[in-house]
Amino acid sequence: PTVESDADFKAAIKAKQAAGKKVLISIGGQNGQVQLTTTAARDTFVASVSKIIDTYGLDGLDIDFEGHSLSLDANDTNFKSPTTPVIVNLISALKTLKAKYGSRFVLTMAPETFFVQLGYQYYGTGKWGGQDPRAGAYLPVIYALRDDLTLLHVQDYNSGPIMGLDNQYHSMGGADFHIAMTDMLLTGFPVAGDTGNVFPPLRPDQVAIGMPASVNAGNGYVSPAEADKALDCLTKRTNCGSYATHGTWPALRGLMTWSVNWDRFAGWEFQRNFDGYFG
Repeated sequence: PTVESDADFKAAIKAKQAAGKKVLISIGGQNGQVQLTTTAARDTFVASVSKIIDTYGLDGLDIDFEGHSLSLDANDTNFKSPTTPVIVNLISALKTLKAKYGSRFVLTMAPETFFVQLGYQYYGTGKWGGQDPRAGAYLPVIYALRDDLTLLHVQDYNSGPIMGLDNQYHSMGGADFHIAMTDMLLTGFPVAGDTGNVFPPLRPDQVAIGMPASVNAGNGYVSPAEADKALDCLTKRTNCGSYATHGTWPALRGLMTWSVNWDRFAGWEFQRNFDGYFG
C-alpha cells in the first residue's frame, strides 16, 4: 500500500493483459509454507484464492510449494492414488478452482527437483521406511492435474545432484543438467525404480526449464551459451552433450526464471538471450 494504490495495481495488471500477458498469483516460495491438512483448510484456500483472483482480475494460479508444504505419509506409496491429506486436499482445491474458472484458468507449478525428478529413485519414506517423506511428493499433484496443467517449470536450481534416466547423477551448472532433468518430464519415468508404476510424460507445451537469470540470483546459473545448448538439444537434437535424450520436442514451451528482477544487474543478459533464441 505504500508503493501504489489498489486502483493503480489493478490498472497495471490490465495493462499487462492488454499486451497479451497472463498475470497470476504465486503461492508458496521458500518461506511460504502451505499445508491443507483438513477439508476446512482446503475450502478456505479455495475461497481466499478465488477472492484474490476476482478482486484483481488475475488469470490464474502458480503453485510454488517448497520446504515442508508437501510431505507423504508413511503408508502413501502410489502416486496415482495418494492418501496423504495435504496432497489430496491440494488436488481437490486446484480441481475446484479449475472447474470454477474453466479453460481460461492458467495453472502453473514451480516445484524443486527434490519433489519431482528425485522420484525416479525415491518416493516418500520408501517401502522399508527411513527416506525423506518429501521425496517425489509433487508427482501425485502433477499426475492428478496433468490435463489441467498449463505449465510445469521445475526449478533446475538450488538442487543437489539428481539421477537421470541414464542412471548417472547430473549436477547443476551446465546444459547437461537441464537436458537430463527436462528429458525425464517429456519421456516419463518409473517411480522409485518400479517399472510397473510409471509417471507418464507431459506434453512439451506444458514444460518449461527453470533457471536463474544471473549469477546474483542463486545456485545453478548457466551462461547463455549453455542455455542455448540445452534448448538446441531438446528441440532439435543438436548440440547435445553426454546425455542422450529419448526424443526431440520442438514444441517445448520455453524458459522460466523466478529472478528476472536480477537481470538488470547483468545487462539484461537473460532477456536478450531469450528474445534472441525464441524471436
